[in-house]
Amino acid sequence: MDLKKFKHRTYRKKKGLIKFLKKLDKVVPVDMPKLVKEEDARMWTQVDCMTCANCCKTMTPTFTPADIKRISTHLSMTPAAFKDRWLLKEADTGDWVNKSQPCQFLVDNKCSIYEVRPKDCAEFPHHNKKPFDLYTDTFIQNIDKCPATFMLVENLEKRIKKEYVW
Repeated sequence: MDLKKFKHRTYRKKKGLIKFLKKLDKVVPVDMPKLVKEEDARMWTQVDCMTCANCCKTMTPTFTPADIKRISTHLSMTPAAFKDRWLLKEADTGDWVNKSQPCQFLVDNKCSIYEVRPKDCAEFPHHNKKPFDLYTDTFIQNIDKCPATFMLVENLEKRIKKEYVW
């Protein structure tokens, strides 16, 4: 994954794709779940997260209490020691997040705690949330950080504009 090319491409297309996503808040094709499923499957034949890891480099997951307990146990630490070493509590939301980026568990472009990673990481990039159009804010937030999200939204836009009165 060439992240430099990805950044350049998203810089050029981000505004248009955000406009498309915002329109999905108002106009949703009847067969949207089918379209998302097909385009998501097609996109995954072209994107390999293991060669990218941009989410781990540029974003932080939210750590739930269950995540903190599971990961700290895996690392033979107490939850308090785990939080003290790697996390901070956001003042405005109360969410536990990484103190720094890239993620401290990213080693050689791979997650060193993959088996016990946070739920937020396991569900990323959230393409399978249903209904898709209710998560447009999430996709807008991730479009310039995740090549998979960018490509899915780009492909959906092309297909919907071609096949529907848009």
